[in-house]
Amino acid sequence: MELITFEVAGQLFGLDIMAVREIRAWTPATRLPQVPRYVVGVVNLRGTVLPVVDLASRLGWEPTEATPRHAIIVIQLGAQTVGLVVDSVSDIVALQEDAMQPPPSTGGDEVVQFLHGLAALGDRMVMVLDLMRLDTGDTLADAA
Repeated sequence: MELITFEVAGQLFGLDIMAVREIRAWTPATRLPQVPRYVVGVVNLRGTVLPVVDLASRLGWEPTEATPRHAIIVIQLGAQTVGLVVDSVSDIVALQEDAMQPPPSTGGDEVVQFLHGLAALGDRMVMVLDLMRLDTGDTLADAA
């Protein structure tokens, strides 16, 4: 399994590279009314309206104060194309399936519900996101 790794709020995350459409520089988003707090807004992606989600906020952490140093990872989330605001994109890594451990069931951290698993990557742990659990259903479809 190949992952693209990136940082959000000082933590290392990974996504299946097959779900990633592109990585683009931060672009200010147009805010929308009556969307969840983690939906930053929409941006123009070559003529397509792209909903953008603040991944830190979606995971239950403090919202990101986006700057030009941030990036947007464009992913395919079911039938919807969505942008995820991240602090920085790190690397592409190959991960053996057996290297993945199930997420701990601490009960207190909102992030765990969005994880496919955890894997050691050098001296750090990478949290591998489960994109289907990030899917917000109609909310993002309404934004587009």
